[in-house]
Amino acid sequence: MRQYLDLCNHIVENGHWIENKRTGKRCLTVINADLQYDVANNQFPIITTRKSFWKAAIAELIGYIRGYDNAADFRAIGTKTWDMNANDNQSWLNNPHRKGEDDMGRVYGVQGRRWQKSCGGSVDQLAKIVDNLSKGVDDRGEIITFYNPGEFDMGCLRPCMHTHTFSLLGDTLYLTSYQRSCDVPLGLNFNQIQVYTFLALMAQITGNKPGLAYHKIINAHIYEDQLELMKTEQLVRDPFPSPQLNINPDIKSLRDLETWVTIDDFEVIGYQHHEAIKYPFSV
Repeated sequence: MRQYLDLCNHIVENGHWIENKRTGKRCLTVINADLQYDVANNQFPIITTRKSFWKAAIAELIGYIRGYDNAADFRAIGTKTWDMNANDNQSWLNNPHRKGEDDMGRVYGVQGRRWQKSCGGSVDQLAKIVDNLSKGVDDRGEIITFYNPGEFDMGCLRPCMHTHTFSLLGDTLYLTSYQRSCDVPLGLNFNQIQVYTFLALMAQITGNKPGLAYHKIINAHIYEDQLELMKTEQLVRDPFPSPQLNINPDIKSLRDLETWVTIDDFEVIGYQHHEAIKYPFSV
């Protein structure tokens, strides 16, 4: 929680105004932010200075793990995060690759589970990592990436948090996640929760202990229509102690995550928070 507030203050005090062409808005921006989450000691990185919709964040992660490419599938597991990008993004609506309502195209989990090979067929990046880590193998390339420049035109949005690298030291698993762009008031807590939960889940299904999760953000920004709310509401509130995340211990395989797991298999214990803040979202 303190890391999040420190980054917000850093942007407010030291950020530079940058025009964002996609949204037509200015962003107060800093370059390079490094966050760290202690999964081993269950220090769940959830915002307490406003209400965080953590269930939607974890549901979105499950959708990525399953390789979903349709906003309706995400809604079915408990999150509406892809509704606007799938259906209100005018450039995507005009894209000949779009299959129809709720289609997201080849983004995020699609690339992670079905990266297309030039010679035909596809690569399941996630399955390879799970298989290796379950055998105690780290080939220094336990990497899943959603960033495929050759298919940017086939999806509604380039991935923001685009690459995850898993590292195994003995029986302790670490994660380093890379994010090219971060809407700090709205998106960052989703991203923090997902990085933390991804490491916790991968350690659990591969039979390893979770260690630290490292989260590197390149471009961290606050949109101009979010700034006043950040300064006058969120940054003046005192944070509460961090809660803990409990994950159903019956989740033991990638197949479990692909089939029967729901948001009800996750529980946040001791979550105290201030009231929600309705930050504007930019499509």
